[in-house]
Amino acid sequence: MQYMVNFDRMTGKKIKKDPSVILVDAIIRGILEKKGEEIISINLGKRHSPVCDFFVICHGNSRTHATAIAESVEEEVNKLCSVKPARREGYANGEWLLLDYLDVVVHVFQEPVRRHYQIEDLWADVPATQIQG
Repeated sequence: MQYMVNFDRMTGKKIKKDPSVILVDAIIRGILEKKGEEIISINLGKRHSPVCDFFVICHGNSRTHATAIAESVEEEVNKLCSVKPARREGYANGEWLLLDYLDVVVHVFQEPVRRHYQIEDLWADVPATQIQG
């Protein structure tokens, strides 16, 4: 796997970051920009998942909010990483929007739909990080 070199803002030292981690950071910035709720990043790479390295999951309070979150993610990732999703789904009804960046898959739900499917529980045995907004 190829690593990207970034600089720590506090120390100015070079740090190596996995491209998937950089992508997750950009995704989270996009979610926070539109005040997405209960953001969680699930590191599937530790289990050698054939699906992807990370899931990033959050929810909005309405169709408009969920759609705005997903659009913000696309904008931030494109701006910071010059990457567009390989696949995007769910914009028609805005209940469960999916952005597939191959190594990272983003799930943006409306809250009732998230509570119904509880996809975080499927991956309860892998490292997850709750993001505070």
